[in-house]
Amino acid sequence: MDITKRLFGQTKTGEAVFAFTLKNKNETSAVVLTYGAALQSLVFAGKDVVLGFDHMAEYEAQDKYMGAVVGRVANRIGGGTFTLGDTEYQLFCNNGANHLHGGAEGFNRKNWTADIEEDALCLHYTSHNQEEGYPGTLCTEVRYYLDDEDRLIMDYQAVCDMDTLVNLTNHSYFNLKGHDAGNIAGHTVKIPADFYTENDADSLPTGVIASVEGTPMDFRLPHEILERIDEDFVQLKNGNGYDHNWIPKGYDGESMRECASAYCKESGICLEVFSDQPGVQFYTGNFLDGNVKGKDGAVYGKRSGFCFETQGFPNAPAYGHFPSAVLRQGELYHRKTVFAFSRKDT
Repeated sequence: MDITKRLFGQTKTGEAVFAFTLKNKNETSAVVLTYGAALQSLVFAGKDVVLGFDHMAEYEAQDKYMGAVVGRVANRIGGGTFTLGDTEYQLFCNNGANHLHGGAEGFNRKNWTADIEEDALCLHYTSHNQEEGYPGTLCTEVRYYLDDEDRLIMDYQAVCDMDTLVNLTNHSYFNLKGHDAGNIAGHTVKIPADFYTENDADSLPTGVIASVEGTPMDFRLPHEILERIDEDFVQLKNGNGYDHNWIPKGYDGESMRECASAYCKESGICLEVFSDQPGVQFYTGNFLDGNVKGKDGAVYGKRSGFCFETQGFPNAPAYGHFPSAVLRQGELYHRKTVFAFSRKDT
């Protein structure tokens, strides 16, 4: 794998933002920015299948978390509050009454430092004590690899000097027809999960682990992505479409297993996602509003991309039966996700 570096632009405060291009022997390439540790482009079989922007000002202006690593805690925390030991912490609430994706200035809005180490791009960010209300100084590293089997691998590590919460993920929007191809009709999706976490009207998990059986949430067999999205089902109404955490089978806290996959017959491109995380948020770009102009002047309207955000469960601090998001002082947080691309004959 070759890695090259170029200047992408500057932030409003004058910080230099760099773009790193990872390319394998198959001419598959990924572009990663230091801003937000974001995946800006992924070209496979001649198509750029990731939504993004051409200019730094567009990344700073948008609020869709386009391609970014989100944290310190991805997804929602009810009321923005949690308790560790005898101390209650109040986080910044940027999603109504709830905390979302790390707050007002989460990891997606930080300019990470970057180093090239052998066959990996390593990005680093230090989140200081009380940033967005979180306890402890958290040192975070994300490594991007692109191997010759067309797998983009994201390896997350973090350590903190106090007990804290951590749940990192990547918020890339995919369209296997091409980032500029309009909506995501024509994709089929499979999620090997018997259960998902039920949401309320604010897309905040209620604590109920619900069965997919007999509902539009059942992707154990492949379904076209828009086939059932507008059905009269309360969970779809709550999310304005799919915006839920599924619980893929086989989670043991260590092993990688398949969490989701998508296939586009038009392009012949297949995406498979593997992770050691307990959940995956399947989001169908329900709040892309057509005011978002992306690469090459493309207009990103509603449902022009989908996300597979491997993660810990949303609102985990509220429920003891959810996998814990607590990272103890001095312990290592280590999670890994693989986005594997292949092509089938159409």
